[in-house]
Amino acid sequence: MFDEAFSVAAVADALGNLACRFDVDVLAECDSTNARLLTLAESGAPSGRVIAALHQTAGRGRRGRNWFSAPGDSLTFSLLWRLPPDAPLSGLSLAVGVALACALEDLGIAGVSLKWPNDLLLHGRKLAGVLIELVPGASPPAAVIGIGMNLRRPQGMPEDLCRTAAALIEADLEADIPLPATVELLARLLTALHEALITFAVSGFPAFREAWQKRHAFNDCAVQLLGDISEPLAGICRGVDFDGALLLETADGRQRIISGEVSLRPS
Repeated sequence: MFDEAFSVAAVADALGNLACRFDVDVLAECDSTNARLLTLAESGAPSGRVIAALHQTAGRGRRGRNWFSAPGDSLTFSLLWRLPPDAPLSGLSLAVGVALACALEDLGIAGVSLKWPNDLLLHGRKLAGVLIELVPGASPPAAVIGIGMNLRRPQGMPEDLCRTAAALIEADLEADIPLPATVELLARLLTALHEALITFAVSGFPAFREAWQKRHAFNDCAVQLLGDISEPLAGICRGVDFDGALLLETADGRQRIISGEVSLRPS
């Protein structure tokens, strides 16, 4: 399934005609691809710069969490994308999620869904996460888009994470075809992101809302929103609006949730 021929030349070959749109660097190991790319972005790195790592020693998720991985068990990469001056930013992580989900579905993988605001699920368990960080002081705006996807469940993964994690090797395929090598998977994801980000720059999240709603894991389900300092907020999840805000039907009426500092759990 996932081979070891993971190199800059192999990625360029897999990208084909799009190879000229990306400047890819492949590392055997690094602390955090997002942190490395943010530093390069602040120094003027161009749009399309990518750092991919076979292993991250300090991979980061939302709310300061660590991304648990072992060498070769995850696909972790970050993409720098510079947006037009008037481009919308709200809903960007959701649009990225749609792009990744569509790429996996095109590979024949069934059971992919989306969890607000930035997780991909496989049969209800977390397969991948998205971490988007805006480049400080960048004008026009620029975003570093970090992706972490489980290829296998790493040995030694903590039991609590193992219960909620999924891995691509466990995917059900709709067609009798093998899963791609890591380099081909990266190329497929970058291709999908390229198309989605061009659309997003022009049309914003509204162009992706219907596709996101179609894959929403908790639509019309009872959920609780858990924050770090706020009381749990219970309600019925009604999807998202055209800005990507979560719509929650509560005892006090419908509320728009825009903060990323919440953790959504089924009730």
